[in-house]
Amino acid sequence: MNNYLDNIMLLTDSYKHSHWKQYPKGTEYVRSYFEARDGAKFDETLFFGLQYYLEQYCMGYVITKQKIDEAEDVITKHMGQHFNRAGWEYILDKHHGRLPVEIRAVPEGTLVPTSNVMMTVENTDPNCPWLTNFLETLLVNVWYPCVVATQSHEMRKVIQHYLDLTGDDAVDFKLHDFGVRGVTCPEQAAIGGAAHMVNFKGTDNLPSIMLCRRFYK
Repeated sequence: MNNYLDNIMLLTDSYKHSHWKQYPKGTEYVRSYFEARDGAKFDETLFFGLQYYLEQYCMGYVITKQKIDEAEDVITKHMGQHFNRAGWEYILDKHHGRLPVEIRAVPEGTLVPTSNVMMTVENTDPNCPWLTNFLETLLVNVWYPCVVATQSHEMRKVIQHYLDLTGDDAVDFKLHDFGVRGVTCPEQAAIGGAAHMVNFKGTDNLPSIMLCRRFYK
């Protein structure tokens, strides 16, 4: 099956392709961070899902000449002369197509108090300071599994409270996932269902089982 979403240079907001021109001269390193902002519904967020996005989209030789050509064609037709061909070719030549960034994060499954950093991203090559925030759009997709895992965690606490009052147990199977038919695509079913299984074991969501086997062993 032809994967039309296999070019990381096109997995971003259009305007990101103009940012490389805007950094002050002499900029070498940029570090960005990801947090749940103050004012959220819950006081803590359950961090989950980063490993999937890294392995699926960011790891390995993700930059090739063919993909550079494709991205340049799309961006030029879409928004004019903003494509950073020299920058991407530098990554291809210098790093063999691997992304020169360092991503640090709390362990997945960690409950992080609101307004605390869950993940940082920083370029490791001083010639690629523009790369850090270029990857922002893709990496913040982790909000979705974090939200599902956090809500599922809060539901588990409520269920456990009433199980304690009634003397029942087996909380792991008290909230079952039949959500495959209620999402927009199989990938959403897999990501959301895997996030739910951080807190519960009951599921009929086979795509989520396959994601857990492939990316979380």
